[in-house]
Amino acid sequence: MGRIQRQLPRLPSMNIFPLVIRYGTIAVALFGVFSMTQVLQQIRAQENVIPPPPVQPPEKPVGTRLAATGIIEAREENVAIGTPIAGLVTHVMVKVSQQVEKGDPLLQIDDRELQAQLIQAQAAIAVNQAMLDISLAQRLKVQDNLDRLKSITDQRAISQDDLRNRTNDLTVAQAQVASAQAQLAAAQADVRQTQLLIDRLTIRAPRPGTILQVNIREGEYASIQNRLAAMILGDLDKLQVRADVDEQNAMQVRKDEDATAYVKGDSINGYPLKFVRIEPFVIPKQSLTGASTERVDTRVLQVIYELPIPEGKQLYVGQQVDVMIGGTKPLQTPTLSGSSPR
Repeated sequence: MGRIQRQLPRLPSMNIFPLVIRYGTIAVALFGVFSMTQVLQQIRAQENVIPPPPVQPPEKPVGTRLAATGIIEAREENVAIGTPIAGLVTHVMVKVSQQVEKGDPLLQIDDRELQAQLIQAQAAIAVNQAMLDISLAQRLKVQDNLDRLKSITDQRAISQDDLRNRTNDLTVAQAQVASAQAQLAAAQADVRQTQLLIDRLTIRAPRPGTILQVNIREGEYASIQNRLAAMILGDLDKLQVRADVDEQNAMQVRKDEDATAYVKGDSINGYPLKFVRIEPFVIPKQSLTGASTERVDTRVLQVIYELPIPEGKQLYVGQQVDVMIGGTKPLQTPTLSGSSPR
């Protein structure tokens, strides 16, 4: 009994544990909220502030109905110069910014193998010419023998079988001459064919223009599967802009409606564009590199505009522009010149 009486005063102290657990849980929750607040503040402090654009976008001229992106091209588009066959480049005849005329040589592919075939074909001509001379001499001999038989006045003095044999020999000789002539013509055709193949390995300019880019050097291997063209040729006398209009706005494009172009980085000076044509084929948009391997969901209608060269301004093929379609006049129009600077 004495032991029980000594333990009874301790019973009220057992009610403290639920209170400790209750308030401890609340304290842990408050500490967790405080910790999360601190973590969020640190994350926000480390976030990079998005800077404003270095150049403000161009303001739309009055009356602008559509906006599109475009790229500056040479007149009649740029020509990607390729090679007919794969081979080693032995000589590059042009440089960047060089003006060329139609038919001017641009680069040379190694033609030593064809040159060797040409030597063999030319030798075959001499052999076939000799065979033709032999056939002609043989026919002359047979013809002479037949003529002598026929010149005998008394036909009873000669054998009819001998006469028929000599006649047949002449027919065979004539056929041999025709065969030799055909073989000689075939050998001459082989020479002409080889010469054409050799000439094909000299890549020539398909039209007048300016060399915009050279992507191959002497000693490099030109492949017909290269995605990068060996050279880019364009006519810089006049420039044009190829605008990409989103297919959702394609129905709003009007023929003979001029536009205004703003070069990237210059939102003040607008360049008037003259409508040329609409290419009636909606294609996937190639926004970055222009490569056909880019996968995008947007399809665009391409509209071509003529871009007069502004005086005192230098524009480059490949520059991106913002195109405002349907505007009245640009905010500030540069003075235009009659021709482009070379």
